[in-house]
Amino acid sequence: QVMLQESGPGLVKPSQTLSLTCTVSGGSITTNYYYWTWIRQSPGKGLEWIGNIGYTGSTYYSPSLKSRTSISRDTSKNTLTLQLNSVTPEDTAEYYCVRGRYEFDYWGLGTQVTVSS
Repeated sequence: QVMLQESGPGLVKPSQTLSLTCTVSGGSITTNYYYWTWIRQSPGKGLEWIGNIGYTGSTYYSPSLKSRTSISRDTSKNTLTLQLNSVTPEDTAEYYCVRGRYEFDYWGLGTQVTVSS
């Protein structure tokens, strides 16, 4: 059973960098053909795909967030990291770490991030 757990600060000030970690257990993030994706949902809005990192370490980002986003991994710890720079209140959302590229089979419970001064 693969489990994903997001962690990070619940409150970030505008213009700062949001950094979240996803800890994966029950499976390796380097397993062939698996992708690991970050998704968010803002209040009253639908799910938004942020980007992903593949089993080779290649990354792909949403065009609308690409200039502010970085996804990385630590294979020794089996963790993924999302960094979002220059955040604004529009980045307030529940952030999810999920397994999959186009279809998603395992989800973390999510972590709420509020951007406010």
